[in-house]
Amino acid sequence: MRSSSTARHGWSNLTPSRSRSATRRTLTAVEIEHWVDTLITERGDDGMNRLRDQARALAPVLGRATEFQHLDRLISAALTTGDLADVGSDRLLARAVGLPFDERRLAAFEALAADLVDRAPDVVPALEIDQSRRRLLAFYEAYFSNFIEGTEFTLDEAAAIVFDHAVRADRPADAPDIHDIHGTYDIVADVTEMSRVPGSAVEFEQLLLRRHATLMGGRPDKLPGRFKERANRAGTTEFVSPDLVIGTLRQGFDIGRSVVSPFARAVYMMFLTAEVHPFTDGNGRVARIMMNAELVSAGEVRIIIPTVYRNNYLSALRGATHNGHFAALYAMVDFARRWTAQVDFASRPSAEADLARTNATREATEAENAGVRLVLPASSSKQRPTI
Repeated sequence: MRSSSTARHGWSNLTPSRSRSATRRTLTAVEIEHWVDTLITERGDDGMNRLRDQARALAPVLGRATEFQHLDRLISAALTTGDLADVGSDRLLARAVGLPFDERRLAAFEALAADLVDRAPDVVPALEIDQSRRRLLAFYEAYFSNFIEGTEFTLDEAAAIVFDHAVRADRPADAPDIHDIHGTYDIVADVTEMSRVPGSAVEFEQLLLRRHATLMGGRPDKLPGRFKERANRAGTTEFVSPDLVIGTLRQGFDIGRSVVSPFARAVYMMFLTAEVHPFTDGNGRVARIMMNAELVSAGEVRIIIPTVYRNNYLSALRGATHNGHFAALYAMVDFARRWTAQVDFASRPSAEADLARTNATREATEAENAGVRLVLPASSSKQRPTI
């Protein structure tokens, strides 16, 4: 019944309007093509073919043979079985060539790119004199990036896994969460790898797949090195449909070409990857790797999102997703960068003293309820320690 209703509704949209009023009673040619694209996204190829069959049956009854021929040509083109000459909109043409995209997400990427381009370049260089202070930064980057995603170890356990390849006697050495730590560290500690940034949309896609394969190699059920096959969501956020992932990633990358400042590009690449959510799992970690690669390749300070900052991070992403609050997203990442730049990662004692003083390892919600926030190392020394 619903499909039949949709088919009948389609005829009213396809019929030329005779209204002389300012309000259109039918869709424009482009809107019709968007309607077809939306139906294919919602119903899939089989569902669209069933709808076409119902429309074919209704056409002679309703006297809509001409309109059916037009609809039939559009559907055939969209399903890659017809002539592309019948397609006029970029959206349906992208589907016809096998690269459909999420139009709403592309609008968000365009808005973010415009916001970032309007900002003055903001540089925090990774100075040679500070290199000793960042000797263990990659370890803490891998640790926190996993911890905020639920792969929870103590710092001592994580250090034993990364540096000594040792695990507790009650835990198998090939456990997936242990591989998560190793996989992330292997990427972020490799300066050559972290200096690679994509020069094209296809390279972007390939980098994502390769890094995801390394990151999630211990979890074959999460499709390491492959894009998701089922839709995913987080709370009220529904991410890009699996069939729209590649097209949205590629067009999103091209939209971001206007963003040239390394820090602004880092923000853009992180949001692009997180917003598409192209994988079954590991999306947050891959998004932060793509963010930091932009900074490492430019010789700038990379960014860690510590445990206590998790809610700030997720809230900023949600605000950008649902309300276009890009200034808050930018400010959140900028504060995390300044915090990372000030922590002394020369040794575990120096780093963990700074982590404790700045509340970095506090559980996010518990800290929030207690009024505890992430503070900068430079300012935390002037405050009473948080108990």
